Amino acid sequence: MRGTPLAAALATLVVTAPVMAEGPAERRVAVLRALDKVSARISTFDAPVGEEVRFGSLRILVQTCNKRPPEETPETTAFLEITDLRPGQPANRVYTGWMFASSPALSALEHAVYDIWVIDCRTPAPPSPAGRR
Repeated sequence: MRGTPLAAALATLVVTAPVMAEGPAERRVAVLRALDKVSARISTFDAPVGEEVRFGSLRILVQTCNKRPPEETPETTAFLEITDLRPGQPANRVYTGWMFASSPALSALEHAVYDIWVIDCRTPAPPSPAGRR
């Protein structure tokens, strides 16, 4: 069966199954926590999927954010691209990859000034209708 088209199709299905299975577990906003090591300031903020947010000199882009349903083992994951934008220097990509809320040290951002980690993924709150109180 090795080398047959069926084997190749099954291998592709197995490799891509977690991506295709996101469905309702996919969230649109990543909740991130960041530490500025110089000022010791800790901030928690929302980072909508597909939109850039800033923390200090970092530009953070969340490509996807996933949270397992409550009946499964708890895990929140996000795929992040983090770029350091310092004045007078070219943009420097400092992190690209998956971060796991349950194991922040597993794939941590290595930066001299900042730490960033994933806390949660959630759907954004629906906009309140105008004129209602």
